[in-house]
Amino acid sequence: MFKQLREDIACVKSRDPAARSALEIYLLYPGLKAIRLHRLANWFYVHNMFFMARWISQRASKKTGIEIHPAVKIGKRFFIDHGTGVVIGETAEIGDDVTIYQGVTLGGTGKDTGKRHPTIGNNVMVGAGAKVLGPLVIGDNSRIAAGAVVLHDIPANSTAVGVPAMVVKKDGIRVDDLNQVDIPDPVAQEISRLENEIIMLKKQLNKED
Repeated sequence: MFKQLREDIACVKSRDPAARSALEIYLLYPGLKAIRLHRLANWFYVHNMFFMARWISQRASKKTGIEIHPAVKIGKRFFIDHGTGVVIGETAEIGDDVTIYQGVTLGGTGKDTGKRHPTIGNNVMVGAGAKVLGPLVIGDNSRIAAGAVVLHDIPANSTAVGVPAMVVKKDGIRVDDLNQVDIPDPVAQEISRLENEIIMLKKQLNKED
C-alpha cells in the first residue's frame, strides 16, 4: 500500500512541473486524493462490501470533483491532472502509467450491457474534456486530443483528434493531412443529416398526394 502511494506521488512529481514537494502532492492534489480513496473503495468492492465502497466513492467525489465508480480497475502510476469533472464508469479498465486531464469522461453510450465502458491501455494520455464512450479499447502509448469524442477503438501508438475522433498519427507517422480546420464539425454534420431527412419526408408526402 505504501509502495503504491510512493509510486503515485512520484508519478505526479515527474509529470507535473508545478509540483513542488511530496507533502504538497499528498495533502493538496485532488487527483491523488481521488485515487487513494478509490483504491480503498475498490478493496471494499471486491470483498462484496458494496455499500461501504459506494459511500467512500461518493465522499471522494464530493471532496475532489472526481467521480470514479468503486468497481473500476486502475493500474499503477495513474495520474489525474487538475481533475475537476472527471467521470469514470463502472466497467472501465485503466492500465499503467496513464494520464488524464480535467473534464474527461470514460463513460458508456447507454446502448451496451455488461462491459459498457472503455479499456485504456498502458502509457495513454487523454486530453482535457475528451469523452471516451462505450466498451472500446484505447491501445498502448496512444494520445487522445483535448475535446475529442472517441466512439471506436484506437490502435496502439496512435494520436486521435476531433468529433468523432479520427486517428491522425500512427507509429509517429501522419496517416492523412487532417488539421484543426478540417476536423469534422458535429453541428454541421447534424444539420446536414436533418436537411436530408426533411428532403426525404417531402418526397414521401409528394408521393402520397
